[in-house]
Amino acid sequence: MRNKKLHNLIILVFLSALFTELWIMKLVSDSRMERLSTETVTKQEYRDQEIGEDMLAYIMNKSASPEEIGLYLLESKFGYQTFPYQMNETTFQDLKDKWKWKEGWSTYVEYTEAIWNDLKYFPVPESTTDSKMTVSFTNSWMAERTYGGKRGHEGTDLMAAQNIAGIYPIVSMTNGIVRSKGWLEKGGYRIGIEAPSGAYFYYAHLDSYASIEIGDKVKAGDLLGFMGDSGYGEEGTTGMFPVHLHVGVYIYPNETETSINPYWLLRYLENQKVKCAYSCGDIE
Repeated sequence: MRNKKLHNLIILVFLSALFTELWIMKLVSDSRMERLSTETVTKQEYRDQEIGEDMLAYIMNKSASPEEIGLYLLESKFGYQTFPYQMNETTFQDLKDKWKWKEGWSTYVEYTEAIWNDLKYFPVPESTTDSKMTVSFTNSWMAERTYGGKRGHEGTDLMAAQNIAGIYPIVSMTNGIVRSKGWLEKGGYRIGIEAPSGAYFYYAHLDSYASIEIGDKVKAGDLLGFMGDSGYGEEGTTGMFPVHLHVGVYIYPNETETSINPYWLLRYLENQKVKCAYSCGDIE
C-alpha cells in the first residue's frame, strides 16, 4: 500500500512538473506573440532598430530581406535579447509561417520594408584624391539635446574628419523624390527625400545644395549638396557646432511622423560608397 502511494506521488510530481513546463512555454510563446500588433511600428523598441552585430553580418553576407530583419527583431525582443535560432533561410521561413497569421503582420512588414528596402549608398562618398576626407559616427540615437528645449536626438551624426564646410559631398542613400528643401532652425539647410517604399530620408546641416528642387526625382548616389555646420538659429546661422551631416529616417504609420534610428542602416551601407573626386564635380 505504501509503495502504491509513493508511486502515485511520483506520477503526480512528474505531471505537475510537465504541466508547469508547458505553462511556462505557453507564457513565453504568448509573450512573443504580443510583441506584434498594428501599433508595433510606433513603439520605441521597434524605432531603435537594434539589429546588432550578428544580424548586421548576416544582412551583409546573405543579402537578408527586410522581412527577415523584421522577424529577427520580433524573435530577439527587438534586438535586446539573443536571437534563439540559427540564422538561415529555413529558420526565417519557419518563423514567417508562425508570425504571418498574427494581426499586424502586414503593417509591420510594410514599414520594415520602407526602412530597409531602398537603401543603396552611404550618404558620404569615398574620396579618390584625399584619404583624410573621412567621416565617423556613433549610435547617438536619443542622446540628449538641449537647443530649443530638452529632447532626444532623432538621428545619426556623421562627423567630418576635416572640419571644413562645403567640401564633403552628400549623396542620396536611395532613389526618390525631393519633398523638402530649405532652412529649419534646428536643421539648418536641409533636404528630404521620399523613397519609393515610403520612408523619408532627411539630410541636415548642409552648407549648400546641388541644382535640385522640390518635386525633382533623384537616383541613389545623386549629389544633394555639401556638408556644413548650418542651423540652430535664424537662416544663415553657422558655426554653432562642428561640420557634420545629420541623417534622419521617418515613417508615417496612421499619418503620424515617426522617427527611426538610422545607425544600423548606416553601418550596413558603410561598404557601399560611391567614389568622388573631392571636392566633387565628378561622382562615379
